[in-house]
Amino acid sequence: MPELPEVETIRRVLDERFRGARLVGLEVRCHRLLRRPDGRESFASALVGRTLVGVGRRGKYLLFRWAGEAPEDELVLVSHLRMEGRYREATNQDLWGKHTHLALFFADGRVLAYDDVRKFGTFDLLRADELSSFPPLRKLGPEPLAPDFTPRVLGERLAHVGRRPLKSALLSQDVVSGLGNIYADEALFRARLHPLRTAGSLTPEEVVRLWTAIREVLADGLASGGASVRSYHALEEAGKFQLQLSVYGREGFPCPVCGTPIRKLRVGGRGTHVCPVCQPPSSPSEVAPGTPERG
Repeated sequence: MPELPEVETIRRVLDERFRGARLVGLEVRCHRLLRRPDGRESFASALVGRTLVGVGRRGKYLLFRWAGEAPEDELVLVSHLRMEGRYREATNQDLWGKHTHLALFFADGRVLAYDDVRKFGTFDLLRADELSSFPPLRKLGPEPLAPDFTPRVLGERLAHVGRRPLKSALLSQDVVSGLGNIYADEALFRARLHPLRTAGSLTPEEVVRLWTAIREVLADGLASGGASVRSYHALEEAGKFQLQLSVYGREGFPCPVCGTPIRKLRVGGRGTHVCPVCQPPSSPSEVAPGTPERG
């Protein structure tokens, strides 16, 4: 699943290329992607004729903002890519692929296509004034690169989830928004924290280390255009952060710091990569129970 750096990279590309473009057509071939309003015709009739005034982001959600006749008439198309969703700028010749489910047609002749192998992605169309009360967005935790995301905020969020494994806490979007498997593993490695530590067991110094690591790894991911693992591309561009990964996807390879083979655990059902030397649990009492380690 694309995480914050990947979604933000996509947002920047979409905003740069399509901001100011007027929509003249919309075709949907997979009805189940549309959650609100329920119906192809409702989406098309609401959006066609509007101008895209910008593309925003909250957590892993893309926010396409469409101008109305008055500021209060602005609509927002909320898009979540889930596991395999991706956007691409298409031509009439290559528009409808096997996994293409939605196409936006603009007045200047350009087409933005949405492909999704698993059909897990979602689209919700809202009035701008409904955005703050939209449940999936309202439940999100703080943006980890925002100025108001401080070590104190992170510590309070982790304390609130108490006995939950640290890795699971970081993946919970109501604790910190935008983190996923790749960047959680990398942040925990940089912070020298074991993923099975309980979220509430961190000392103030460890919270600062984790806060620093989260922000640094996300910034590095953004600077590299994200990590192209599996299907991720920012339209036609592949990311490069996968070339800098220290632990994620590197089971059996030597730790870049100490040389110990990276191990893979399962934490909350998610594959998790860890260096057993650089990321030791401080004590047995600080390890969340019931999650076995594998090989």
